[in-house]
Amino acid sequence: MNGIKESNQKSVKCPHNLTLENRKKLIISGVTDVDNFDDKSITASTDIGKLTIKGENLNIKKLSLELGDLEVEGKVSVLSYTDNNFTSSHGFFSKLFK
Repeated sequence: MNGIKESNQKSVKCPHNLTLENRKKLIISGVTDVDNFDDKSITASTDIGKLTIKGENLNIKKLSLELGDLEVEGKVSVLSYTDNNFTSSHGFFSKLFK
């Protein structure tokens, strides 16, 4: 019974944490990739889903994919997640035919 329980759990490779200081500095661990970024939006991949950061004057101050660390400065307005299962079912063709 113990083996069944373990096989149903999602394996997380590295811990994922967020620290937001006064909506001006965001420190994230557990980042596996940064998909896109500009001064208003950053999309980062984690083991538990895509994280979208929205705001103003966003700037990546530190990025280490080896350690999984991302540090962002600017005015943070929105933090939102999209599950990995959702994004994989809406791939290239769904974006192409919007």
